[in-house]
Amino acid sequence: MSTHDEAQALRPLTLAWVSRHLEVGERIVRTEVLHGGITAEMRRLTVGTRDGGTRDLVLRSFAAPFSVEHAEDRLNREAGALTLLTGTGVPAPGLVAVDPTAAHCEYPSLLMTHLAGRTVLADEGLQARVPPLARQLVEIHAVRPAERPRKYVTLTTADTVVVPKGVDAAAWAAAIDMLRRPAPSYEGRFLHRDFHPGNVPFDVPPSRPAGARITGVVDWTAASWGPADLDVAHCSTNLALLHGPAWGLRFAEAYEEAGGVPAAAASERLYWRVRDGLACSEEVRLVAQPWREAGRTELTTQVVEERLDAYVTALMDALG
Repeated sequence: MSTHDEAQALRPLTLAWVSRHLEVGERIVRTEVLHGGITAEMRRLTVGTRDGGTRDLVLRSFAAPFSVEHAEDRLNREAGALTLLTGTGVPAPGLVAVDPTAAHCEYPSLLMTHLAGRTVLADEGLQARVPPLARQLVEIHAVRPAERPRKYVTLTTADTVVVPKGVDAAAWAAAIDMLRRPAPSYEGRFLHRDFHPGNVPFDVPPSRPAGARITGVVDWTAASWGPADLDVAHCSTNLALLHGPAWGLRFAEAYEEAGGVPAAAASERLYWRVRDGLACSEEVRLVAQPWREAGRTELTTQVVEERLDAYVTALMDALG
């Protein structure tokens, strides 16, 4: 976009707020809408520097009416997480500024540095990407914050699960019954809470997909305190839907191989994985749409529902 177009892309108050957080002599020269998010608008802002070069920032804004209600909490969580992670070795964006209540912008917003790399959702090279994904999650869980973030939230209940058509009815009924039980006790860990391939950019050598290297972890708006198994479960579900149920099962193994410490009892580990799989049943359409926009056009709602059914059934088979 040209500088003139920028005035149209960024609303006036937001543009003025961002400009106040640039270095002297810098200006926004281009913007690009980033796709893949569900609840927030994301833009990459290219900033012209005094020496004639450029640098990139990312702007997150909660503009949709359904998302504004929770924007203050989510942006405060992300700002707190980005501040906490500075210097920890976990590659996260750097916080530049945050306006969680839209005191200065048209909408609640957060400005952060841009990470190199790109999200990789293709099947090719997946076997080589799973181990670094698992190692990265272990590193996140090793962070020990001086002040704990808020406790994790799980909204799904036995009554809100959406059972797809044509599923293994007995497996789903048994899985839903699990949600009626009390959650297992756990040793708390710092959680990303939305850890999956769409939030982990990689640097992928064009001639060697197997040589992919993680460049960062983004979207810390749900950072929480809770069981490590919940993060493992969420990534497992996403891998199962993106690449097939076997990859969901494989990620949990890779996490342990990387030194992660899940719950001691297999039944407790499976509880969190079943819970996350059932939670996904309520938002299959929302989850699948960004994947199709990113090029995985074969992942129709029906295909994703079929994979979810196969994954839930596999988990219940493992439970015996």
